[in-house]
Amino acid sequence: MLQRHCLNQKELARRWGISHRTLERWRYNGQGPAFLKLGGRVLYRLADIEAFEQSQLQRALKISEAVARVGHTPRRLTADPARDTGHGATHQRTARLC
Repeated sequence: MLQRHCLNQKELARRWGISHRTLERWRYNGQGPAFLKLGGRVLYRLADIEAFEQSQLQRALKISEAVARVGHTPRRLTADPARDTGHGATHQRTARLC
């Protein structure tokens, strides 16, 4: 059986449940996994896909470890009661993240 070592952008988009346009934007902005461009065809090697997935996992783990070191959980976005002037719907509430 022939083993596939590469995915095209639509296959990778399907794997991750994202739009293939997102992958195009990532390539344009220099983000996302490494890719090959052969002629007009874009391919992603499985090894590069898995390395990118692992790097994203590691980033998430590092963030949660840093939060644990600080000793608190981040607050949710909430309306700032100090800014609420009681003018009802005409006043635009602002949100803050602590």
